[in-house]
Order: sequence, then structure tokens, then C-alpha cells
Amino acid sequence: MLLYEHPLSSYAQKVKIALREKGLKFDVELPAALGSGKAEGLFAAASPRNEVPALIDGEARIFDSTIILEYLEDKYPTPPLLPRDAAARADARMIEDICDTLYEAVNWGLSEIRWFKRAEGEQAEKLKATAARQTAELQKWLAEKLGDKPWFNGDSFGWADLSVAPYLNRSFHYGLGTPAGSSLARWRDRLRERPSVAATFKEFEAVAEGMANAADRLASGQIRREYRDHRLEWMMKSGGVQIVLDGIAKNNIRFTWPLG
Repeated sequence: MLLYEHPLSSYAQKVKIALREKGLKFDVELPAALGSGKAEGLFAAASPRNEVPALIDGEARIFDSTIILEYLEDKYPTPPLLPRDAAARADARMIEDICDTLYEAVNWGLSEIRWFKRAEGEQAEKLKATAARQTAELQKWLAEKLGDKPWFNGDSFGWADLSVAPYLNRSFHYGLGTPAGSSLARWRDRLRERPSVAATFKEFEAVAEGMANAADRLASGQIRREYRDHRLEWMMKSGGVQIVLDGIAKNNIRFTWPLG
């Protein structure tokens, strides 16, 4: 089993946590030319959008983190990650959807400012402040979903928890975590005790520490950041319209296959 991934990708982190929870052996590979939109070979064949994660399992070629999770649950059902109750399963999927779209967009927007220096000075501070307000609103919603349960999935760790894990953890990394003693902070403490999560977060931190030259790689043309759906919406609604226009002019942003 081979997983094409990048340790900073929250989508890839979800899949790695699931694989580790299920005790499955897998190799990981960082695709060549990832981030340029011009990857080739087995990875590009498996993931026409040139996005990670992509899973190779025998003859199976699967892209998109949610579809990969569903595949793993179907083929390797033990231990189960989705709860048995239909309403609880729907709740886990709704939590995943909010995190994969709305929460991911805020975190991604912050990375564009913090790591890739798309904006500086007053504009950067305004975007960061907007992202902080949005993050707090999302965290409030998540805290309400968690309630007094030990896990988002209910009595045991599962699908909903691994879906929240990368996004909330990145908020803490950015200094936008919830206060110590809050329900989400306590949940994160429990989460980080799980070997599957601890290993995945360690990989994230190791690569995040090396992002100091990210803006230089962008300026050199090595990478073209993907502005797809919810990410583009975040920029447009949060004050980054000129950032998008500048990126198009400089050809250092790209959109989802097959548009360019």
C-alpha cells in the first residue's frame, strides 16, 4: 500500500491517522513536482487533479481523502471508524465536511499569508484578524458538537475525530487554539496521546519548521498554489481579491484540473 502525501496536508493527515488506527502497513511518498500542477507518472495517473492524498492499494487507485476513508472503511472494517448509529454516522460526515471545506479554507488562507507572504503590512494584519474571527466561530461550532462527550465520534475515537484533528491542531500551531482547560483543548490533549495522531502531528511539525523559505520557492516559480473552490471563496470574501488578481498576473496560482 502506497500513500502519496505531504505532511502539511490536512487531507493527507486524516488518511494517515485512519491507516494507523486500522493497523495497516503503508509506505508514503512525496510526489515529484507536487505543488506545480505538472506532476507525472503513477501519482498523476491516480490523481488527475494533482492533489494529495492518493492511495495505491494493489490495483486500486483512489484520490480524495473522504473517498479514501470510505474505501478503507469498506475494505478494512476493523476497527470501525464510523459509529453504527445512522444519525451519528451522518453527524461524523457533517463534521468532516465543515472541516474539509470551511475550516481548511481559513487555515489555507493563513498559510498563504504567513508562509507564502501573499500580503504584508496592513493588508496581512487585516486578513489575519479576519481568519482569527472565523476560526473562533468554527471552534465554537465544534465545541457545541463535542458537548460533554469524550470524542466527536461519541464514546470512542473515530471518523469525526480524525476529521477535526489536523484542522484544530493547525490552529494551535498558528496561535489560534482555544484556552487551556476548554473542551477542545482537553480533547486535543487526549487526541495527542493516541500513537496514530502523535506520529502524524510529529511529521507535520517537522515540515512546518522548514517553511521559512516558502515565499522564495513561490517567487522562483517552483510552485503554483492551487486556488480551488472554497479556498478561492475565502480569499474573495476575506479581503484578498487583489491577491488573486496578482497571482493570476504572476502565474503563481493555479486552478483545478482540467481548467488550467
